Amino acid sequence: MNIDKGFVARESQPRQETLTITRVSSTGSAIDGDVITIEEPLEIRLAAPGLDEFPLAITMRTPGNDNELALGFLYTEGIIRSRDELVTVEHCRPPAGDEGIHNSLRVVLGVGDTFDPALLERHFYMTSSCGVCGKTSIEAVMNNSDIKVPQSLTITAEQVQQLPLQLRDQQSEFSATGGIHASGLIGPTGNLLRVREDVGRHNAMDKLIGSLLLDNDLPLGANGVVLSGRASFELVQKAAIAGAQLIVAIGPPSSLAVALAEQTGITLAGFVRNNQFNLYSHAHRLAPA
Repeated sequence: MNIDKGFVARESQPRQETLTITRVSSTGSAIDGDVITIEEPLEIRLAAPGLDEFPLAITMRTPGNDNELALGFLYTEGIIRSRDELVTVEHCRPPAGDEGIHNSLRVVLGVGDTFDPALLERHFYMTSSCGVCGKTSIEAVMNNSDIKVPQSLTITAEQVQQLPLQLRDQQSEFSATGGIHASGLIGPTGNLLRVREDVGRHNAMDKLIGSLLLDNDLPLGANGVVLSGRASFELVQKAAIAGAQLIVAIGPPSSLAVALAEQTGITLAGFVRNNQFNLYSHAHRLAPA
């Protein structure tokens, strides 16, 4: 697979900017500077032998790790199953404005001329309904995804409680702006192996999964993921497709997220803060104290 050499430079495109603001407090107001997270659209374009290039999706994201974001998205939507299906990943438009931000990415698949875009349309129609029809959404995920979650992971309560601190320590963008989400990879011993950040929580997860795809580390083995916020149906779906055994969320889960975690065999921990947490599904992975 050819990963565009330009990524080396383009990964350094700005992810934050400083604005002049009026800071107001009980003692008055003053002109000050504030660092904010950049949000820009990324168009993901798809091509294959015998198929004209077409725009597949547009997502609002924090620039950087665009290749991982696109590939993680394609993987969790069931469009690709390994990096062996990829031919080229490259930015394909000039930078937007004066910021040097590249907002269009081309992914070329080597799947032959039998590729049917209509399958994508039906797939996205199905997944776009997630969260609306409850049980039907879960059935759609199970029917359209080859989900195989192993049962080998065990983790202690202390390890779970330490994960938010580990995640926070590795959130470089959050430290600067305070306005960005993160997803992290939990190792077999409860340690945090890598972190990806983005203004969108689903993008942060796609970037993490895309990085694992590029390293040929999917599906996951004795691993889990930690989320900087709440656990939604969509995030549990992506984690399940990647093969995660454990999801640790600093915030709460939704009812449908809990139902999907239970159905797919994932241990879901939520409200992980202040040395306590709730287990919503498959508590057997928690080692006895």
